[in-house]
Amino acid sequence: MSAILIPIAAFFGVAAIVGGLAMLLRGDDSSRTEDRLAMLTAGRPASGKGPQQSSVLSQPLDTTQNVLSEFLARFRNLSMLFVQADTTLTPTKFFAVSAGMAFAGSLAGAVTGISPIIVPVFTILAGILPLLWLLLRRRKRLRLFARQLPDALELIARALRAGHSLASGFNLVAEEMNEPISVEFQRVYEEQNLGISLDDALSNLTNRVPNLDLKFFCTALVLQRQTGGDLAEILDKIGELVRERFRIWGQVQALTGEGRLSGIVLLALPPVLFAVVYYLNPDYVMVLFTDPMGRKMLAGGVIMQIFGALVIRKIVNIKV
Repeated sequence: MSAILIPIAAFFGVAAIVGGLAMLLRGDDSSRTEDRLAMLTAGRPASGKGPQQSSVLSQPLDTTQNVLSEFLARFRNLSMLFVQADTTLTPTKFFAVSAGMAFAGSLAGAVTGISPIIVPVFTILAGILPLLWLLLRRRKRLRLFARQLPDALELIARALRAGHSLASGFNLVAEEMNEPISVEFQRVYEEQNLGISLDDALSNLTNRVPNLDLKFFCTALVLQRQTGGDLAEILDKIGELVRERFRIWGQVQALTGEGRLSGIVLLALPPVLFAVVYYLNPDYVMVLFTDPMGRKMLAGGVIMQIFGALVIRKIVNIKV
């Protein structure tokens, strides 16, 4: 009987957490609609809950954050995470899928007949799978955008030399290049057509795409509009700088490849070995959960794994 109650309790616990987060992040739909209408008419937010959006010049170029602050910052605006991942999911649907995956994980753990103590682990791992998928999709899209940016800058520079306006250059990128950069530049072009200033449109672009090279580009555009200068030459220099950074980044990735592979092996070895030993002799590893000293050793091992992962990440993650 207890073997059935544990997965059920684990599912309802995860479902309660997911539901609470969904209600917390849902917000007021009416005020959100009013804010969007106010932004399209170049006015202040109608809800009065937030200040007017700051210019791209007032934002720091390199907003470096640690891992924890960056992770928490994403969940303060979960809707922006969906935009960056280019998915039509809403927070309510996302948490519903997470709850369903958590229930499926607990049900699979109960059906397979494993120890009731390990069933909550299956529930949690299955519940965070949608989040991992969302973060991987976002990461892949942002990396593709970064690789397309130098070509987009060169295309805009050539359009300016041919006599086109800056807005026509944005529209040319949207028409000639592939996603995701075509979608983002098309949004900037449409926002300008709807009456939003270029500064606000570029600020919205940098919020949607947290890329350092893009911030350089947007800052250069705003400064050039205020001080003057040859914008085409500026874009050529920024594009050359981005390409050089990619070249150096490739060399760094090649030099740190051995360290990254060693980190993956060292971090994956304990859980894989635990799964193999549990399959061969379950009673041997269950001492880690039933004996007080075993639980202390298990907690110490998990803490050391996390600490080792952070140290390895710090060693191989060299910013260019």
